[in-house]
Amino acid sequence: MVTELVEKRIFEVDGAYRTLGGAVIAEVRVGYETVGRLSPAGDNAILIPHYNTGNSHFAGRYRADDPLPGYWDAITGPGCPLDSDRYFLVGVDCLSNVNAKDPFTVTTGPASIDPATGKPYGMRFPTVQIADFVNIQKALIDHLGITRLRAVMGASMGSMQTFQWAAAFPAVVERIIPVIPSAFLDDYTALKLRAMRQAIMLDPDWRGGDYYGGPEPQAGLALALSMMTIASLGHDWSQKYFNRRWADPLKDPAADMSHGFAAADWIDEQVKARLHLMDANNFLYLQRANELFTLGGKASLEEGLRLIQAKVLLLPSASDHILPVSHTQRTRDILIAQGNQVDYMELAGPFGHLNGVATIAQAGELIRQFLEK
Repeated sequence: MVTELVEKRIFEVDGAYRTLGGAVIAEVRVGYETVGRLSPAGDNAILIPHYNTGNSHFAGRYRADDPLPGYWDAITGPGCPLDSDRYFLVGVDCLSNVNAKDPFTVTTGPASIDPATGKPYGMRFPTVQIADFVNIQKALIDHLGITRLRAVMGASMGSMQTFQWAAAFPAVVERIIPVIPSAFLDDYTALKLRAMRQAIMLDPDWRGGDYYGGPEPQAGLALALSMMTIASLGHDWSQKYFNRRWADPLKDPAADMSHGFAAADWIDEQVKARLHLMDANNFLYLQRANELFTLGGKASLEEGLRLIQAKVLLLPSASDHILPVSHTQRTRDILIAQGNQVDYMELAGPFGHLNGVATIAQAGELIRQFLEK
């Protein structure tokens, strides 16, 4: 665990940024935070891109009274697998981060002010892709004086960025640790993301994305976030913690449609706790970035993986309902067949996709050994 307070910093891209699609964003700012110290040679850094609804906060606390630390605090700190006495650890906010209203998230996206108009971009913001996130991160590590990355380690959407790093900058990346990973996104998973986007776009308050200054599409965003949270968990989680328990022991769901189940109430509470931090348009753009992901911009998974030279540690969740373990097994087999050094472990636990966050400590020793190879 990280005991020192973590400071959120801001990185501003020098000049305008041209996206993968050729559009220009005049001003780009993203947040980042670091733990540990960079070596004089600039070669001990580990980059940690975040998952879909996360941000750069992978470990530690911003304030002493923060209720929870960053999401991988269990494996981060002095003497931990992500050893802050040995490595310089860097987390970065992505473009169009969903948490646009969070004071500890810094991002550029549809909710940002367009300097040309003085108003939020809305749906006039250019489409951004996973490769754009990585390109911004590359500019950041250059700014920080990082010459080589000991590893890139990211969960879920962070794993897409991890794979993209290895494909786009093979001379910089020594190792990658994709957690609950996806080296490609199939149509079935993309359809789930599309349904989440539709939940927002069907909300009357969305108004084509021009809702700033008025009522926001909170109902649609809440439904989209609920869908994502449910998909991220699974059957084992629901049986272990709820097992069809009523929300109120005195209110039988069979007696009245307004009576519900404890699992549904829990999901609603999680959504309510985070909804006020999020922007609906940013959510739309981020899901589209996931839908558009192709490794290295190649037409096939095999072609994309062929670009990777780094050592690889794959950590899928055995009970993942979003990015199934079979997809990671296919990626593993292709990498091994082409000669990459690959280590592999399936994460156990009741949390489905979220085992990659909630139960990551079970892979701690393997992560430590992999980083020391």
